[in-house]
Amino acid sequence: MTTAFLYAVFALTAILVNLGTQMLSFSLYQGALDLYLALACGTFTGLLTKYLLDKRYIFRYIARDLYDDTRKFFLYSCMGLFTTLIFWGTEIGFHHLFEFPQAKYVGGALGLTIGYILKYRLDKKWVFAAGR
Repeated sequence: MTTAFLYAVFALTAILVNLGTQMLSFSLYQGALDLYLALACGTFTGLLTKYLLDKRYIFRYIARDLYDDTRKFFLYSCMGLFTTLIFWGTEIGFHHLFEFPQAKYVGGALGLTIGYILKYRLDKKWVFAAGR
C-alpha cells in the first residue's frame, strides 16, 4: 500500500473517532457550551488516534523512551494547532450557517480533511524529519 493511501485511511479513521466522540459527548450532555465540550473531546481522541497511527505506520518512528515519545507527541500536537483552528472554524461555521442538525458534522469532516492534508506536510518537515 502506498503512503498516501494509508494516510488517507488513517485520516478517515481519526475523523470517525473524532466525530463519534462528539456524538457520544452530545448524547451524554446537552447544555451550555455543549458544542465546545464535544469539539474538545473529539479533538483529543482524534489527535491521539492519528498520532499513534502516523508515528508507527506513516513515519515509522520508534521512540527511544517515554521522554522521546512525549516530546514527539508535543511537537505533533503543536503542528496541529493551526489545523485544529481550521477544523473548529469550519465545524462551528457550518453549525451556525446551515439549518440541518448534522451540519456541524459535515463541516467537521470537511475541516478535518483540509487540516490533515496540511498536517502531513508539517509533520513530515518538523516532527518526524530525520535527526529530530
